[in-house]
Amino acid sequence: MKLRLLTLPLVAAVALSLAACSKEASTSAPAAAAGTAGASAPDTSPIAPAQAFDVLASQGKGFTAGAMMSAHTVYVLFDPQCPHCGHLWQSSKALQSKIKFVWLPVAIMNAKSAPQGAAIVTAANPVETMNEHEQQLLGGKGGMSASASIPDDVLASIKANTILLERLGATSVPFIVAKDARTGSVVTQAGAMSPEALAAFVGLQ
Repeated sequence: MKLRLLTLPLVAAVALSLAACSKEASTSAPAAAAGTAGASAPDTSPIAPAQAFDVLASQGKGFTAGAMMSAHTVYVLFDPQCPHCGHLWQSSKALQSKIKFVWLPVAIMNAKSAPQGAAIVTAANPVETMNEHEQQLLGGKGGMSASASIPDDVLASIKANTILLERLGATSVPFIVAKDARTGSVVTQAGAMSPEALAAFVGLQ
């Protein structure tokens, strides 16, 4: 009986963890804090939850999808190798007529993360490229092919996004930051959601 009771929290924890992807123990993703002589060290101080939205708005680098002129903006830190990020991308489509989504690529999963993130944000049509990539990823094909040669400025932006993820105290992706449409307060959440849950999360339902 005791053993059965002890396993219930474990099952619940496993169920929650399946909604998001955590950093792999032996990741080949590029180091986030690589510095050069004379360059200032990146800011690694924690970001208070109340400041998360403004910090991502001013420092995050990615691409926009959805209603460009919407008063409601949602920031999503995602890794291109994370299937849960792909599920959130699919869910967000139902709300793109009401919300502006800004997708910020990070590299925490494996060696494909940064090249695929770079290929998406530098594409002529990032939204269509993201669609194609996520279809391949969720179809078990590993996502789009991408060159390992990444422009320095693009790689720097992905590294900066990854540092922002760490400063937010997030340990998994997708990591969502928005403002509640009803209260104006900053809300954050790790993990994929259904369209209905996403709408409720941002205060539109």
